Amino acid sequence: MTKGTTVDTAPAHAGAVSSPQTNQVFVAIDIGASSGRVMLGRVSLSTGVSLETIHRFPNGVIELDGGLHWDFDALFAEVLNGLAAAASVAAEQGETIASIGIDTWAVDYGLVDEEGNLTSVPFSYRDERSRAAVERVHAVIPPEKLYATTGLQYLQFNTLYQLATEKDVDGLQALLIPDLIAFLLTGERRTEATNASTTGLFDAAAGQWALGFLDAFGLPRDIFPPLIQPGETIGTLLPAVVERTGLSTGTKVVAVGSHDTASAVAAVPAGSEDFAYISSGTWSLVGVELSSPVLTEASRQANFTNERGVDGTIRYLRNVGGLWLLSECQRSWAAQGFSQSLPALLDSAAALPEGGPQINADDPAFTAPDNMPDRIRAAVRHNGDVLPDCPAAVVRCIMDSLAAGYARTLADAERLTGRGVDVVHIVGGGSQNRLLCQLTANATAKTVIAGPVEATALGNVLLQARAGGVVEGDLAELRSLVASGVALEKYQPALMSNPV
Repeated sequence: MTKGTTVDTAPAHAGAVSSPQTNQVFVAIDIGASSGRVMLGRVSLSTGVSLETIHRFPNGVIELDGGLHWDFDALFAEVLNGLAAAASVAAEQGETIASIGIDTWAVDYGLVDEEGNLTSVPFSYRDERSRAAVERVHAVIPPEKLYATTGLQYLQFNTLYQLATEKDVDGLQALLIPDLIAFLLTGERRTEATNASTTGLFDAAAGQWALGFLDAFGLPRDIFPPLIQPGETIGTLLPAVVERTGLSTGTKVVAVGSHDTASAVAAVPAGSEDFAYISSGTWSLVGVELSSPVLTEASRQANFTNERGVDGTIRYLRNVGGLWLLSECQRSWAAQGFSQSLPALLDSAAALPEGGPQINADDPAFTAPDNMPDRIRAAVRHNGDVLPDCPAAVVRCIMDSLAAGYARTLADAERLTGRGVDVVHIVGGGSQNRLLCQLTANATAKTVIAGPVEATALGNVLLQARAGGVVEGDLAELRSLVASGVALEKYQPALMSNPV
């Protein structure tokens, strides 16, 4: 158990926070593709918003029966361990845990039978099984028609293509990963709307399941549980969970933006300016916030997605390759005995001249785990260039490629929405990467504001606090609580001899 990591923010104005019970706290379960954590969140007039990391644990794929799966039993055991630790810490400090919120990555699911049993170990989106289903799906409904309803970016691992590989789902329900965790905690089956919008079976304009698509693909209309919106209560903890964790009977599990990007965008510390966001982690989610989806053919051709956000907003974005490339390189280098620290690697990369070789960072060739440095060098050779065989050159190639991808995506977003962007907010782990932030400012020719690192957990906690009556107001007021207290860093574009 790890304790003591704290991020504090102060309220922007007194009207944003009601008079809470001073001992009321919230638990954020925040799980990414490589790690997870359980955090305690505190919100009050006197302290603003704070996060305390209670428990960190690894997450990752395992090879099982020739496929890549999530070690879900181990994952859920760590969730319970984290909840037990949170209950202990809260009790020591005389605090009451009011609710629990869960966010994870998107698209993956577990199949549950009528008795509530998980029928198999959930697949990871990094498994190749869905590739073979793409052509079969598009033969039933062409990509143009799919997009006109769902507004979803084509990715071969979208839930729709994964479900198309299942042989028999009669009598089963697909619970997306955060919904599956919530089910095991409460016994209640729901599908949170921001994550539902990533499945490829959700009507982007109506905000409901695309029942005609379910029929067309031979899927039961109840393959997914009913929808629930961020802020609504999923249920209360099962007796067995209460006994295992020491949490109070009646502790609520509240729906937040269960797709981690939805919670992160809710905590982007933006003011009244027209802003873009980059949620930078394993993947990079690059886009703008809209009030309605963009379902044009031009938008489809540009491979933009219209995902649901908090309070009925639309996260108009494109998935771009992310820091997965860097972490996989580090893993390969460590296995070869090279153990230079990440800050030292980034410093070495920053010292290299601009204008070096680049790759398409979101090419599916980089999706699966393997020897990432070799694959990057092979991609550079394929482009007719040469990448020196040293870690600093590979890291610089990754950073330049990500920044270039961000710039192209934001330029496309402005063109497709007819909306200019004044400032770019980078949140998540990538906001700590000074080289990436500066290169992004250079490539986009826009001011970049970096932070907070913990945007997802902050959004998770603030949505719970609002549901519990501790915080009042719309997204702008939630964001003002973040912006007023978190340390942010500003990057101005520098002149480049070879701009994107």
